[in-house]
Amino acid sequence: MLHEQQYPKPPFPHQPQSLPGSSARMEPTPDYGEETYEGSGRLLDKKAIITGADSGIGRAVALAFAREGADVLVSYLDEHEDAQETKRLVEAAGRQCILVPGDISDPAHCREIVRKAAETFSRIDILVNNAAHQLAFDSIEDISDDEWDKTFATNISAMFYLTKAAVPHMPEGSSIINTASINSDTPNPQLLAYATTKGAIQNFTAGLAQMLAEKGIRANTVAPGPVWTPLIPASLPSEKVQHFGEQVPMKRPAQPCELAPVYVMLASAESSYVSGATVAVTGGKPIL
Repeated sequence: MLHEQQYPKPPFPHQPQSLPGSSARMEPTPDYGEETYEGSGRLLDKKAIITGADSGIGRAVALAFAREGADVLVSYLDEHEDAQETKRLVEAAGRQCILVPGDISDPAHCREIVRKAAETFSRIDILVNNAAHQLAFDSIEDISDDEWDKTFATNISAMFYLTKAAVPHMPEGSSIINTASINSDTPNPQLLAYATTKGAIQNFTAGLAQMLAEKGIRANTVAPGPVWTPLIPASLPSEKVQHFGEQVPMKRPAQPCELAPVYVMLASAESSYVSGATVAVTGGKPIL
């Protein structure tokens, strides 16, 4: 296993990208746990949907789920090369992987994702709502109406559409895991739209957990701090990218592989009494 001091620390090289970003073009390349994550059957024969699983946190979660014994549907926008690598990792673990490209801001596409998962797997045990959109702006006047609407449609409305469609296919004991952010509690003003949606996700999950308790379905939130994913060089100014992660006590961003064990825990029966919780993975920066 890697020790904390072995993970990369800033400053990082200048590496501008356009959205949605490519994992292969990042320096250093994100660590998804390819060489370190060892499963132990904690999700044996479970069926999972993971949005935004072509790269970033989603890919690390897909890899970990597969090595724990789960079959995975990977939802992604159009990053086909990255998605194929995720599929390779899942299948190398001996599990089934379905790739479903498309825009989750479209309610019909969200329903199609769930339909394909239910048709292929016959049920859905785990739904990970992880995909997100963000862009940085210095002034509220710079945020267009379309940009505001796109951020909400991708980050929170899609979560509602996917969850609503998936719940009828989820047996008792199933788990919904939503990715929020440290921005839920300490919003970055340059990420105003993104931070606002992340606060909404935390509230949505807390209410959802209460609503679904009688069905035996749990709902929890993971709140990451800075994580080294393609979204970072694709959406933040170069200076922010070079020093990304320095603001937390550990003085570095998390690698995606450091998030995956939390998702495994929340998906597994070991967390049978955990619902409505927010699990912070923030490099030492408290969420209050």
